[in-house]
Amino acid sequence: MYRALIFIFINIIGCLMIVGQDSKVIEIRKAGSSNQNELLYPGANILLKDMNTRVNLYHEGALIISDKAFFYNKSNFFRAEGNIVFTQGDSLTMTCSYLEYDGSLKKAKAWGAVFLKKPDMSLETDTLYLDRKKQIGYYNTFGKVIDSSTVLTSNKGSLFMNENKYRFTSSVKIDSPKYSVKSERLDYFTDIDNAYLYGPTDIVGEDYSIYCERGFYDLKKEKGNFQKNGKIIYDGKIISGDSLYFEKSKEYASATNRVRIKDTMNNSIIYGHYGEVFKAKDSAIITKRAVALNIIENDSLFIHADTLIATGPQDNRVLRGFYDVRFFKSDVKGRSDSLFLNQQTGDIELINKPLTNKELQLFTEEDKNKRNPILWFGDSQMTGNQIFLLSNLKTKKLDSLKIIGEAFIIEKDSIGKDGFNQIKGGLLNGDFIDGQLNNIEVIKNTQVIYYLYSDEDNELIGINKTICSSLDMIMINNEISDITFHINPNGEVFPDKEIDENERKLKGFVWRNDEKPKNENDLFSEKDKNLILPKINGIEIPKSFFYELDFNR
Repeated sequence: MYRALIFIFINIIGCLMIVGQDSKVIEIRKAGSSNQNELLYPGANILLKDMNTRVNLYHEGALIISDKAFFYNKSNFFRAEGNIVFTQGDSLTMTCSYLEYDGSLKKAKAWGAVFLKKPDMSLETDTLYLDRKKQIGYYNTFGKVIDSSTVLTSNKGSLFMNENKYRFTSSVKIDSPKYSVKSERLDYFTDIDNAYLYGPTDIVGEDYSIYCERGFYDLKKEKGNFQKNGKIIYDGKIISGDSLYFEKSKEYASATNRVRIKDTMNNSIIYGHYGEVFKAKDSAIITKRAVALNIIENDSLFIHADTLIATGPQDNRVLRGFYDVRFFKSDVKGRSDSLFLNQQTGDIELINKPLTNKELQLFTEEDKNKRNPILWFGDSQMTGNQIFLLSNLKTKKLDSLKIIGEAFIIEKDSIGKDGFNQIKGGLLNGDFIDGQLNNIEVIKNTQVIYYLYSDEDNELIGINKTICSSLDMIMINNEISDITFHINPNGEVFPDKEIDENERKLKGFVWRNDEKPKNENDLFSEKDKNLILPKINGIEIPKSFFYELDFNR
């Protein structure tokens, strides 16, 4: 009876004080009993529960229920213990073992099995700090956030309750049935399932994996944009670049600036400054200084085109190049309008740009040959309407050469310097021995101009002009060594002085040595070399990335 009277008296005094002060004062709404112990707890009202009533404290929309509370009226502060329930309207509920609350600062510290619940998520941690003025929370002990489909853990984090945003650092991990995320720093918006990534991050899905050190990821839609050392492993390819984009539902990935797409199955790489990968179509496309690197005969084959497209399943991948194709290998160089490469067999097809009806009427044979695909073996130039380089399936080495339509071989006379050896026909077949072009057959209306020299002193004997049905030719070190004519050849050797300059070149002759790439850099046109890359507007790290509450009193 005496204890109850004291408690009623305290409540009356508390209510009178509240009337005389503003709304920041903490209210005592309920308690089973109250007492004081000035020796141990000077200035504190010790509020206790009884059989029917627990301690209820209220402050500006927040209700705190506990088994015991030490309430310091003068400093507007309390400490609560035992099965604490902290509620703020219908948007936030928190349970814990201990809680300290400063009513003037509207700051709280909760510890001991802290569990915070909001409509869209829940948080578990050992210690949590709350700033109710800024609606921000902070923890630096292991924490677990659970929403409808994901579980997120970290060693440190802040929550921004008005924004439905979390900021996590140190061993951040997100687990979902569809993917997992590991990061050192990220901002997570729970209402829209968006994550902003600010440190080394790995994302692993059912059929893809992503690494970046800066980026954005939509966890619900499994799509995002990634910068700073970004890399996507997808559809048997490793995609890297200054800026990457990935969208799971569309089975699509793209990259911008300093792009590299490696095909892990075929050991080939495509470079450029813009690339796209379409999983459903088994295809990849790359433009802007596009270059493909393939290994043939343990040698690097570089192919440049305005646009390169790789299509087909991994065991039968085909590379197509379109517009201004140029390629470079230690023993063979070439150019064409378009190119077809079977990356499994190593077979290459060079194709010319079809002539329009007007061009067919106006172009001379020389004009047409300027448009034809071209190969250089050493100093030998070969052109034709279509060129095929075929490889041996077992050895992966060049096996044979075929030129269809307007086959033309030109080789600068290595002794006289001013003349050109020339062979022209309708079809050319050649074969390789140990990677070197060896035997060549030219058939259909074959024409030859060839400079003959004596074996003793390399004196010019004359110029051979021959017409025949076909011929065989032996190449040594990519130079014409011997020619054999077939089926009633009609030819004659003319002294040098008896042949006019115009008679020394077959119809359609054009020497294209200035187009020959001498190294990898020659694969690019001036337009390619002067390409200006677009600026990547990446995701910036927030100026105040960490938020820690000051609870020093």
